[in-house]
Amino acid sequence: MNNETIKNRYDFIFFFDVINGNPNGDPDQVNLPRADAEDQHGLVTDVCIKRKVRNYVQLVHNLQSPNNIFIRQRDINSEDSYLNVIIGKAKGDNASEKRMSLCADYWDIRTFGAVLSTGEKESGEASDEENEIETKVKNQKKGKIRGAGTVRGPVQFTFSRSEDRIYQAEHSITRCCVTTEKEKNEQLKKDREFASTFGRKATVPYGLYRMNGFISANDAQKTKFTEVDLTLLWKSLINAFENDRAAARGEMSTVKLVIFKHDYHLGNELSSKLFERVTVTKNTELPRKKADYDIVVNKESLPTGITIKEWPEVNVY
Repeated sequence: MNNETIKNRYDFIFFFDVINGNPNGDPDQVNLPRADAEDQHGLVTDVCIKRKVRNYVQLVHNLQSPNNIFIRQRDINSEDSYLNVIIGKAKGDNASEKRMSLCADYWDIRTFGAVLSTGEKESGEASDEENEIETKVKNQKKGKIRGAGTVRGPVQFTFSRSEDRIYQAEHSITRCCVTTEKEKNEQLKKDREFASTFGRKATVPYGLYRMNGFISANDAQKTKFTEVDLTLLWKSLINAFENDRAAARGEMSTVKLVIFKHDYHLGNELSSKLFERVTVTKNTELPRKKADYDIVVNKESLPTGITIKEWPEVNVY
């Protein structure tokens, strides 16, 4: 497999759907499915999809370099439980060297980028006098944690937006046990033999979501994002939901991936023009499954230098 840094720009559209689930709860709205307050279309944040992609890569590569995952849950009791420690341990004597070392080890930094500044002054950006002082301090305190700047990743996602308005359904659910002494005492006051409490659950009956994505060949050169990394990205997107099942999320599935490849590293056409070629039409007034939509890709009169791949029609990894 080609392990060279990518030399082409890509734009892509990722479609997924949800049946009777909450694809991305909003903490500011008592965990209701996220929605545009103005038009009630459903939303899923870019961070939510990145989390699922990272989780898949973690499962496949088991946190081994060069496909380790930087942004993930860690045991708070472990030595490397917070990012400052990891950044501090990165190879290199200045911010630039640390950035490249972290990019080499972590797939998600090479792909999505990361903020590697930790609130302390970045290595390699101090004045000569400050550097001299810093060197003395460094010699006195080996392993002192330093930031490594910011990495802009070549892969960027937009928020996902549902094709139609969503209905935020709320359901009452019962619970047959209590968790705290306070709840127990409240149940005793009701003179019940067994505990019985109520909870709430929010779902979207059905929603087809569309996310646009961009891959910059220019930024890929800076993080060394390779053709192998690109293949892993496509694989992760398509399989993102398969190992992320939870009752709250219902049934989430990848529906379609449309990839536009540019021959020229800076691009042969505006991404907005390419995205307009993909249209979605519903076949019924109240869609309840993906078959209720037609997703059409217009391949007529493509701009010079643009090629299109569609999953699941063709394998992309």
